[in-house]
Amino acid sequence: MKDKLTLFTKILLDFLYYTGIIVTIFVPLIIKGYGKYNTYFAQNVPQLSVIFVLSGILAVLIIHELRKMIYSVLMDDCFTYDNVKSLDKMGTYSFFIALITCCRLFLYLTPAVLIVILVFVIAGLFSKVLSHVFDKAVTYKLENDLTI
Repeated sequence: MKDKLTLFTKILLDFLYYTGIIVTIFVPLIIKGYGKYNTYFAQNVPQLSVIFVLSGILAVLIIHELRKMIYSVLMDDCFTYDNVKSLDKMGTYSFFIALITCCRLFLYLTPAVLIVILVFVIAGLFSKVLSHVFDKAVTYKLENDLTI
């Protein structure tokens, strides 16, 4: 039996994936509803909808890649080129979320927006570096498998 943390992570990623799809679909309605309490959201429904829908799609794609990677952990086959590709894609998606979030700076500047940008730039860098590390690990593993 796989360890409880890995199974919990798989269940959490599955939940986040399907919830993320649903929330992303309903972003325009959510923004309109929240606009009743916040005039900034009420005045910028189309712009915020585009920003949050695109960011939501990219976030769901990141979770999709994480789900593929956790599946490889469950199958006890972590060091594969598929995981290298997943990490690289997650880095690219993270950079795009940071870029899209930069568009929000033109609408309304808040410390939270700056923090989101910073977090996704760091996540993108981390994923890209980790993809290179995994690439080397897969290469070494395959070379090792050939010598055995």
